[in-house]
Amino acid sequence: MTQTDLAYHLKNIQHYYENTKVLDIDDLKIRKGSITGLLGPNGSGKSTLLKLLAFAQKPTMGSIFYNGRIEFPFSPTVRSKVTLLTQKPYLLKRIVFENIAYGLKIRKETKFLEDQVKKALLTVGLDYQNFAARKWHELSGGEAQRVAMAARLILKPEVLLLDEPIASVDTESAKLIRKASLKARDNWGATLVIASHDLQWLYSISDKQLSIFKGNIFSTGMENIITGPFVKTDEKSLVKKLGDGQIITLKAPTQEVCTAVIRKKNISIALERQPAGGVDNQLSGHIISMLLEKKNGQIMATISINDLSLILRLSPDQISHLDLYPGKKVILQFHSNDVEWI
Repeated sequence: MTQTDLAYHLKNIQHYYENTKVLDIDDLKIRKGSITGLLGPNGSGKSTLLKLLAFAQKPTMGSIFYNGRIEFPFSPTVRSKVTLLTQKPYLLKRIVFENIAYGLKIRKETKFLEDQVKKALLTVGLDYQNFAARKWHELSGGEAQRVAMAARLILKPEVLLLDEPIASVDTESAKLIRKASLKARDNWGATLVIASHDLQWLYSISDKQLSIFKGNIFSTGMENIITGPFVKTDEKSLVKKLGDGQIITLKAPTQEVCTAVIRKKNISIALERQPAGGVDNQLSGHIISMLLEKKNGQIMATISINDLSLILRLSPDQISHLDLYPGKKVILQFHSNDVEWI
């Protein structure tokens, strides 16, 4: 991947709110025209990363390259080329038409303005005659979010950043926002970065998934996070006790940390336990979901083990060979030495 292929290249990024580090990214590349899914719990750093990508904030440390050049907040080079849609829509205290036309007026691109506003409204499923003259406070939550989306799409941005865009809207609005976001990539090659808890949507559309936890990026997508409390058994090992009496054995960390990571690639799945002396973690659980990753044909399976959920990536051949399906009881296996600590 060359620099000309990249929309973004983040290097040595650290970002703090007062004395708390909220992002720590050594190297992150996002290809032009790609769709990147951002996964992670609330407070993990997703919204902060999107604000940095939108050049709405400057990182405490590090550099953000956009189209091969270092850029800074509110740079005229990126103005209107990069746009962010947040979970809560922020509309001007004006009618719908003026909200959607505002960006083009700032650019002084007012030719065929009414036609462009009509088209933008149509893209998000709103009728021009019924909505153009409505005031901002006369819209439902879903309608307001769709108007906010239209105000961004009319600019035909190079990058569209979406922060939980469908979390607080009705089902119909969510469907239309999903559809409109994909049109931005299909119609003019926009780069999309989407943070959402709708995993089925993200896995079905994204070229790549990034998982964020405590500001750390996992470029392999969602990984398995195991939090304390842990019980020390000796100088080299800790255990995590689960509610059903099972335990997870973990290699002790070399420093004071409280969160373990077990990567998907280090977990295997079976229908029966191995004899003693094999892997030191063999956990009994059942499959609760299976999501298809459209881009590679793999299946992301979530397994519930009492009060813990673990995920792993499975091939169609594994699914067929083991006859796996939601609800089936399985054994997950991994070595304590494969744990990472953050």
